[in-house]
Amino acid sequence: MSLAGWAVSAALAPSSDELAAEGRQLFVHEWTVDDPLSNGGDGLGPVFNANSCVACHSQGGVGGAGDNTHNVSAYETLPNRLDRDVHGGVVHAAAVSGVEPESVEGLRRLFPIVEGGSRVISGCTVAVADFDPVVFHEINTPALFGAGEIDDISGWSIHQQVLTRRASNIASEVGGSFQRTPAGRVRVLSGGRVGKFGWKAQFATLEEFVATACAVEVGLSNTLRQQDVPHEHRPDVEAQPDMTQRQLQGLVEFCAQLEAPRRELPTDAAALAAVERGEALFTEVGCGDCHVPDLGGVVGLYSDLCLHSIARPEQETGYGSRPEVPLPEDLPRPDEWKTPPLWGVADTAPYLHDGSAPDLASAIDAHDGEADHVMDRYRALRKTDRELVVRFLETLRTPVNEDVAVASRE
Repeated sequence: MSLAGWAVSAALAPSSDELAAEGRQLFVHEWTVDDPLSNGGDGLGPVFNANSCVACHSQGGVGGAGDNTHNVSAYETLPNRLDRDVHGGVVHAAAVSGVEPESVEGLRRLFPIVEGGSRVISGCTVAVADFDPVVFHEINTPALFGAGEIDDISGWSIHQQVLTRRASNIASEVGGSFQRTPAGRVRVLSGGRVGKFGWKAQFATLEEFVATACAVEVGLSNTLRQQDVPHEHRPDVEAQPDMTQRQLQGLVEFCAQLEAPRRELPTDAAALAAVERGEALFTEVGCGDCHVPDLGGVVGLYSDLCLHSIARPEQETGYGSRPEVPLPEDLPRPDEWKTPPLWGVADTAPYLHDGSAPDLASAIDAHDGEADHVMDRYRALRKTDRELVVRFLETLRTPVNEDVAVASRE
């Protein structure tokens, strides 16, 4: 392109604010079959979980979290002797007219039980149990406030934080203290990119997250991800695009411009002192080991964006016995989840990846696994001090959002 042509193209290019405004309209748009906005594609579906983005992301305003009525039924398959690949996706909650809805039973037909039996290993006959390769997860809708700031965090910053944590743990162990929280595990994706979005940190960029949500949750094929083939749980490579590149860019820009959560401190001196004491206790017991207050230049995030397992031993999911085919090291275990940012946590109940904790106190109490030493210290606090930790968390609020009324209507 010539210099003159480039200048004309740049002049005609929409501004970021124009893109965001267009993106907001798409975010709240209720998609239909053969929707006029789908540019010749088939519009909504054929399988989907909601007919709009705001249907799930509406708590506290357009772009917020969602309650458990909008949870998604996700699955992953573990490698085994019949299928060494790892698969993942969702069992869609709805389908357009004329398409049979998906089901757990249908998924199990696609990924059946691997029969055991007996096997000779090193001259010994060993009984091998049947193996179910499918692991199901309920996934709660996260808030998108501040997503643009998270998108700007470099992978190097996340790696650096982990290295610093490991060095601190080693120094403590040399000094005879072994009750330390393990450093998180960075989710490294293809090309060495670092995952930051999604409960499994499966997306490196906000664009990837948005594109996949459009295709999987609403059934809108785009330049990065096609909609799924019903019942086959794979992208439909023959599907016509439902979104133009500009529409996708608009949605991404809208999400990127969503205001970040904020601190809302009490003005009363005694109440402020209580909150400050709660914040100090949050740090002292070790909550901040994983819920790092600041990361990569983003202040008040309260996450290391790394993978951890906080499941109680009886809650851990996986093979149970030594697997025939190990899970690739670059993939999260079924019980590993990304540390959720705590900014805005006061207004984003329910909590945890599955929305199983209805309030902050129960969310804290659900921690175990890698957080066991932290929980020992937390439970050793007086009841009034534990309440102060919650008081501190209650100051982490979502932004004052003028779209709250709009979201409740839509």
